[in-house]
Formats: sequence, C-alpha cells, structure tokens
Amino acid sequence: MARVLVILKVLPEDVEIKPEELEERIRKALPEGYEVKGYDIEPIAFGLNALRLYIFMPEQTEGGTEKLEETIASVPGVSQVEVEVVHRIS
Repeated sequence: MARVLVILKVLPEDVEIKPEELEERIRKALPEGYEVKGYDIEPIAFGLNALRLYIFMPEQTEGGTEKLEETIASVPGVSQVEVEVVHRIS
C-alpha cells in the first residue's frame, strides 16, 4: 500500500516556544500510522520561527489531511497549521 507525504507549516503561539520542542510534542500526539520523517525551521519575522514538518500518513485515510491538521492544531503551543504539499509515495 502506498503512503502519503504531507508537508505542513506550523506556527507557534509565541516566539518563546522552540520549534524543536513543538516538533517533539507533535510527534507524540500523532495517531498510529502517522510518522514525522523530518522537519525544517523557517524564520518568519521578529524572532518567530515556523516549523515545516514532513509527515507520512496512510493513503486510505477518510477525510484526507483533516484528522492530521486537527491533531496538530490541538497540540499545546500550536497557533496555526497550513498544508503546503501532499504527495502520494508508492
């Protein structure tokens, strides 16, 4: 079965939140079958850094990326979640 690679941009609630800590919280919150394969840190402005996550998820997921977005948005410290790219990986 193929998997889906989702690239997300996650903005923290505050400049005091370290992107590495946010990534760890998100990693722990992901449901079974979802896996963080990597991340980048993107400077935005005035000390604010966005977290770009590369996440593998099951292909046959009802609702597409909705469950993933809702899960990440509910993590403490997350202000905003934006899907940038979705790729099917065979």
